[in-house]
Amino acid sequence: MIPAIDKSQSLAEALRLRRFFLDAGAELVDAHILQPAGTLLDLYGEDIRARAYVTQDPERGEMMLRPDFTVPVVQQHMDAGAAPARYTYLGEVFRKQEEHPERPSEYLQVGFELFDDANPARADAEVFALFAEALADLGLRPATGDFGILIAAIDGLSLSAPRRAALMRHLWRPRRFRKLVERFAGKRTAPPRRAAVVEAYGAGGDPLADAGPFIGLRSRDEVLGRLDRLVADAAEPPLPAAELELLDHILDLKDMCPAALEQLRDITVDLPALQSAVQRFEQRLDAMSARGIAVDALPFEASFGRTTLEYYDGFVFGFAAPDMPGLPHLATGGRYDALTRVLGRGREMPAVGGMVRPETVLALRELRRNA
Repeated sequence: MIPAIDKSQSLAEALRLRRFFLDAGAELVDAHILQPAGTLLDLYGEDIRARAYVTQDPERGEMMLRPDFTVPVVQQHMDAGAAPARYTYLGEVFRKQEEHPERPSEYLQVGFELFDDANPARADAEVFALFAEALADLGLRPATGDFGILIAAIDGLSLSAPRRAALMRHLWRPRRFRKLVERFAGKRTAPPRRAAVVEAYGAGGDPLADAGPFIGLRSRDEVLGRLDRLVADAAEPPLPAAELELLDHILDLKDMCPAALEQLRDITVDLPALQSAVQRFEQRLDAMSARGIAVDALPFEASFGRTTLEYYDGFVFGFAAPDMPGLPHLATGGRYDALTRVLGRGREMPAVGGMVRPETVLALRELRRNA
């Protein structure tokens, strides 16, 4: 059971963390509690509704209570011209907790964001080291991963562009992703009713001939267009077994960073699309070593963050308490270059950052005192 924390104590801890980031050279930034829902829906799709609080504003339309700070901070930075910068922020965020009702749906978040295109590996190392130092007294276990490696692996598969795009859309939904991979590999068939409709349509039939009037949002042309795509997909050759094995190896990879790097180098021989991402991994480890981080003892998990870190597209990290597995990660973060391209509308600025939950920091201290 996570203990309740007094709000004044949480604020004091949040201010301490914010001061730490300010002393590291960050500029203070803020974001409105109400954010335009359209921006978040465009980025994450309708899934965000299940986790965010949505309201209607008579003048601004559909709005969401701020689910995090990164998106509005990136938007502000890109609108201002996208120069190199460091930011810190402090404020409440709001997330529904239907799967974890014991966790608060409203909590403070303190973060640090670094926008810099000079040396991404060095920036990754700086941000990770900063969070490690901020939480050094807690004896936390770090975790690292790299969505860039997963994305490169998908790009290197012998699949059509639509199938690769489908895997990318569901990369952050592991169960759905697994079902798609198995179907593309010929290990899972489409639902019988859908398969029958697609087969009949592919043979020249019109499955909508006796469908009656259209009452949904999709037109007849849109439905037929979807059927055209399903027919084309059904004709695709299966994903080769050797590539499926390589993909599974990557997804299941868990080891210390140097050993993980060696395994990925071996996989690159058979999946050359990984080469650039693996080189970035190696450069990041070198940058971390230069900052005194013991990379030999730093865990790497290729699938780390796949259920929670939707907008990251490169290095990801987290810090958790090994003796309190019921607590969520006290801090998480990573690289989100693609997000700056989307919100920059033609401009981009590589960026990496993270956030700490001060209430969870205090809860950990309380639990350890009472253990």
